[in-house]
Amino acid sequence: MSNKEVKAALKSARDAIRNKEYKEALKHCKAVLKQEKNNYNAWVFIGLAAAELEQPDQAKGAYKKAIELEPNQLLAWQGLANLYEKPNQTDVKGDLADVYQKLLELYKSGDKQKWCDVCNKLVELYHQEKKYLEVAETWQKLIQMKEEEGAEKAELHQLWKKMIHLLKDSTRNEDNKTEQLLLNAFEHAVNSADTIPGEDHQNLYKDFIQCLSKFPHEAARLKKACNDMMTLYPTMTYPLEVLCLHFINSGTLSEEALHCFSRIFEMDTSSGPGIIGFGIKCLQEKKYKEAVKSLTEGLQKTNQCPAAWYYLAEAQVKIHKHRNAVLSCNQALEGLGISKDPNFGWKNLALQLKAETLIKIADADAAEEAIKALEQIVGASSDPVISAIRGQAYLNKGLMDEASKISQELLSSHPDLAESHALEGYIHYSQKNYKQAERSFLNAIERKAETAEYHHYLGLTYWFMSDETKKDKGKALTQFLKAAKLDSYLGNAFFYLGNYYRDIAGDKSRARGCYKKAFELDEMDEESGTAAVDLSVELGDMDTALSILNEVTEKASPGTAKWAWLHRGLYYLRSGQPSQAVADLQAALRADPKDSDCWESLGEAYLNRGSYATALKSFRRASELNPGLMYSIYRAAALEQMLGKYDNAITTYQQILKKTENYVPALKG
Repeated sequence: MSNKEVKAALKSARDAIRNKEYKEALKHCKAVLKQEKNNYNAWVFIGLAAAELEQPDQAKGAYKKAIELEPNQLLAWQGLANLYEKPNQTDVKGDLADVYQKLLELYKSGDKQKWCDVCNKLVELYHQEKKYLEVAETWQKLIQMKEEEGAEKAELHQLWKKMIHLLKDSTRNEDNKTEQLLLNAFEHAVNSADTIPGEDHQNLYKDFIQCLSKFPHEAARLKKACNDMMTLYPTMTYPLEVLCLHFINSGTLSEEALHCFSRIFEMDTSSGPGIIGFGIKCLQEKKYKEAVKSLTEGLQKTNQCPAAWYYLAEAQVKIHKHRNAVLSCNQALEGLGISKDPNFGWKNLALQLKAETLIKIADADAAEEAIKALEQIVGASSDPVISAIRGQAYLNKGLMDEASKISQELLSSHPDLAESHALEGYIHYSQKNYKQAERSFLNAIERKAETAEYHHYLGLTYWFMSDETKKDKGKALTQFLKAAKLDSYLGNAFFYLGNYYRDIAGDKSRARGCYKKAFELDEMDEESGTAAVDLSVELGDMDTALSILNEVTEKASPGTAKWAWLHRGLYYLRSGQPSQAVADLQAALRADPKDSDCWESLGEAYLNRGSYATALKSFRRASELNPGLMYSIYRAAALEQMLGKYDNAITTYQQILKKTENYVPALKG
């Protein structure tokens, strides 16, 4: 076949392809290859025809042969790209990306429009594969090409926005290079917007700031973006809120942070981050109740702020709301689990605070939970304070040997640490070794004099050591006063001050004040509540007694606060208000249905009200629960007599006389 015949055969092959006669085209190409086995165009036409005849392997082989012959010729690369783009081609995305890369190289010096089209296709392919770095780098080349061609600012702005859209899911991948390219795209988009200020620009800025807030190491860039946005949009609270949350979550409570909190609070008193910031400021100023109130309110309006939950837990611990504090620590830890920040600082702080708080709850289950929390702290084994907390947890669980072992190790390795001596003190105190406990707590106070708990435990040690130390003003009383001064929310210190003033100093008025304070601090403290009510009655101050009882009963759920219902019921009984007495004594029995004395009092209230049959049932129930209650048995007999049940009455009187021969009321009956 001559050169002329080869050209004619190739023309026939091209015409056959144009007329969709693909088999005919293959014949012409094969004839050419017999003569010229390295004919580039023949291989390209075979690829094209085979592809149309759905013979992909033959097509691929033909194109690759052509590429091998002429690597920098476009036709074969274009044909291979068209083949790989067909829907029936699977598992070729990697190969297709390589083909697009080559096409970009070949188009670069020539057809710019085709270069852009291939670039778009390559980006789309990378995006499907979630190869965000390749997406970013390729799209940036497209923008660079457009800039070199002198594209309009508006077109470039749209390209930067498209790049942001393409990379919006890349923040989950923790790839620093992609992250920097995304932030760079945001900066270009923000600065190239047409209308500044304007709604679109405002939303773009918000997205930029939101994106920056996901990267803890971009603090400086975040601050700059927020400040720049505030300059452009001075009435918008969003950048200020983000800045507040940044300061809160980074634990930075500088003048700058406090100024930020104040500024947002002035702009919008309902802003969640602003309210949280105000709460943290209150915590710093030791206004703990206000801190709890503000932090709780702020957290209801703010998503994902683990640090604020930690600050709330801290404030709750300060006012001895330990169970609430544990729940807040759990919320902080849950939020930190979702967060990408690898910094273990907050997590360790939350776990330690949770463990310390659980120890104050002081039961075995809480101690077990405390031990589990301590096990999760990174670097806990080298921290002596955490070892001391673990020792207390073992002590609360009743594992004395483990607690003692930790105590001995700490005293040997860290003799200057207050917590080492305090742990030893707790162990001695629990074993009633009061002399040794005194020495340990004095050592702890010498090293950390401002810890209320150490003074309180030293006070308790003196209280139980002997009558002499209990009565000595310089011992128990002094320590309880110091504890109460250092921690005005330590209800138990006020309770023991009440005991001192009542039982030793004989100062009922001052004692009543201390019990009242202890009860106000902890409404679950029935001993303090009862003592405050009893002393108010003794002092003739029924108004105070009733106000305490009314407050408790108003808040009480059914089946609780027995002591308050009982006290108020007995007051109504004594003051001739039997109907109110009946209602309160019934409420007390819901809390404790087996209290025979309460049943007897209820019987008396029914009797005074004239409800004889019900009174009889109550007295009988009292005597069933406690057969030694002679008054209830007698009252039941008297009521049977009154109701005309003489046989029953006689039998009951005889039962009384068998037990007590000279019980005059029964003899009379």
